[in-house]
Amino acid sequence: MERSIFRFAITFLWIIVCISCSNNEDKKIALEISNPDGLDSVLNHYVDEGFYPFIYVRLEDIDGNLIYEHSSVNKALLPGTSVDGDTWIRIWSMSKIVTISVALDLIEDGIMKLDDPVSKYIPEFANLEVAVSNEGKRLTEYDWGNRDQACPIQLVPNDSVMTVLHLINHEAGFYYATTGYPCLDSLVAAQNLPTAKDSEELIKRLSKLPLIQHSGTDYFYGINTTVLGLVAERATGKDLNQLVKERVTAPLEITGLQYRLPDDEKLLPKFTGRDSILRKANRGELDIFGPDVPDYEWDHPLYLGGEGMVATADGYADFVRMLLNRGELNGYRFLEKETVEDIYAQHTQLDNAYGYNGYNLWISGDTMRIMNQGEAGLWIGGGYECTYFWADPKRNFVGIIMSQNNEVRPPGYELNDKFRGELYQQLWESEN
Repeated sequence: MERSIFRFAITFLWIIVCISCSNNEDKKIALEISNPDGLDSVLNHYVDEGFYPFIYVRLEDIDGNLIYEHSSVNKALLPGTSVDGDTWIRIWSMSKIVTISVALDLIEDGIMKLDDPVSKYIPEFANLEVAVSNEGKRLTEYDWGNRDQACPIQLVPNDSVMTVLHLINHEAGFYYATTGYPCLDSLVAAQNLPTAKDSEELIKRLSKLPLIQHSGTDYFYGINTTVLGLVAERATGKDLNQLVKERVTAPLEITGLQYRLPDDEKLLPKFTGRDSILRKANRGELDIFGPDVPDYEWDHPLYLGGEGMVATADGYADFVRMLLNRGELNGYRFLEKETVEDIYAQHTQLDNAYGYNGYNLWISGDTMRIMNQGEAGLWIGGGYECTYFWADPKRNFVGIIMSQNNEVRPPGYELNDKFRGELYQQLWESEN
């Protein structure tokens, strides 16, 4: 009898072990790419057809293990050029989540607060006015096609106090030179913000511009995160370059994410497809600020928190893995778990059918699965020259898509959706 019980116990234990191994194997298979050639084909198509000068894609699991990578380069546009995970790229708005993370770290340390008035740190902004139409209507009431009808503008006092949280949520009222309101865009272009010699001069130039809305009114994408970086600098007495090094890249052991291009490195050319032909861009064609763009030079101490960083795909993947690991990387805790959870919590654009916005991190909705482009719950971000990232908290991996192109001709903008669609189709099939 005792021997029978013993045999039963051993058999039961073996079954449990086998089930456990089977479950672990299923999880492993879910992260494997079953048809990398299919993914390669998607990427090659968008380069071969002249939509992009190059595309480099990198997928890493939460531990930094490489799941997939592929590089495709248009040799006619970039002869003798190879692009890989260590190639330096202008990442533009992918800088924003880095700056927001630095600000949240300062808030954790009690140096700043979310509800602090921006004027506490930048008194030059205490009396910023708001642009409205001659009829007194809010500019954001005008549809894209008739925004020229809002001009000329008149200025009225801001009826609320601009806060740090407004900057994080793009509700403060700052904007780019691409609003579609000619009378506003021309004002930004005239200031030519990236040519300011330093942060103090940038503040002076910004103080001459009106806001596009009363602070806290609504979501309006713009240079709010750049102003957030200026607040962080004033709050600490350190420039944003120092803050990123001291608080992010050095303790987290991230290489490949910074404000200045390393010595002996060169950035890839700027390209545009605005004429339906992919070509090198002329000065002023990347017109988000007007005539000029950030220069990334060591002797220019201006650090644009919303647009000014450069990165490698490998380095930026490390930063996203820190978020995916809820604030920790390489044994160092940068942000508290609750803080990271707040980054991807619901904050703005809550009535959007495609998802919602966290702290400048887009969280996809069910529509993405319906359209076979991915699935709900992905954390997504991107930049002005077609850089892109996402994190999958369900499967614990990150994806980086790097290129350098502005105004991709149709249907080239489908790249990210097509690649994600092919990837997740493979993942769903393997998981089923």
